[in-house]
Amino acid sequence: MRLVSIIVPCYNEEKALPLFYPAIRDVAEECRARDCEFEFIFVDDGSSDNTLGVIKELLAGDDRVKYVSFSRNFGKEAAMFAGLEAARGSMVAIMDADLQDPPSLIPEMIRILDEEPYDCVGSRRVTRKGEPKIRSLFARMFYKIMRKMSKTEIVDGARDFRLMKRPMVDAILNMREYNRFSKGIFSWVGFRTKWLEYENIERAAGETKWSFRKLLFYSIDGMVAFSTTPLAVSSVLGLVFCLISFIALIIVFVRQLIWHNSVGGWASAMCIIFFLSGIQLFCIGILGQYLSKTYMEVKKRPIYVVGESNVGEQAGNISGEHASAERGGKNV
Repeated sequence: MRLVSIIVPCYNEEKALPLFYPAIRDVAEECRARDCEFEFIFVDDGSSDNTLGVIKELLAGDDRVKYVSFSRNFGKEAAMFAGLEAARGSMVAIMDADLQDPPSLIPEMIRILDEEPYDCVGSRRVTRKGEPKIRSLFARMFYKIMRKMSKTEIVDGARDFRLMKRPMVDAILNMREYNRFSKGIFSWVGFRTKWLEYENIERAAGETKWSFRKLLFYSIDGMVAFSTTPLAVSSVLGLVFCLISFIALIIVFVRQLIWHNSVGGWASAMCIIFFLSGIQLFCIGILGQYLSKTYMEVKKRPIYVVGESNVGEQAGNISGEHASAERGGKNV
């Protein structure tokens, strides 16, 4: 029997888990016909509700349930990484607990990896039905900008929900950067990926944890992590405005020689000053983003810290920096 690991990042999913677990359990039974055994790894990302309690209730009735509970909220990216480190399967899936990632796709994903020459089966939404229009608009803009800015292909509508073979999982675990943008990492490591398309599904229970502000900052992280184009843009802007300033200086000099009137209006001068100051601050902000990411990386802090877990003998003392070594993993 082959082992398939299902990683489920959870943050305040107390209401969703009782709906998610029966669905994924039924899928596991269906896949036994393909000689697949499952383990379910729930990563509690410092939830403030009874998410951890619900997971422990599931554990009491099913020894396939594993859990890793963080000491505080570290974010979904850290939760996915922790799940990948804990996973023992030859095939590993990542999916959300809100049932927006259909568990019914897993048997087809397994079939594709068994019968077709792919290392990963990903999922992408072809519609954004049910989402706020402004959020959908900005999401589409983000993917268009990323395709133009980055050499790493970010597929429009791609979800974190995917099933991967062990070599791809090991490659991802080797990328131990603190500032993580998994959609870019999945693409950057390469491997052959097939995409399954489906229409957007609304949450089964609970509320989304991704506000517009969080999504905006997450998109900025993605741009900074997988493209240096913003730095090039700021350099080009600086060069362009240097040229404009040089031309303006010539115009003022000529006006003084011919008409002896080089003084323009105060209002127009203030507008120009404010505009150029804004451009300068914008470029400094871009530099600041790259500098701040570098600052966080050189600190070499752990990606996450575990509060409690039933994965590994010393799970309570494991952090994201040393978890793979403590659990016998290869990627340190």
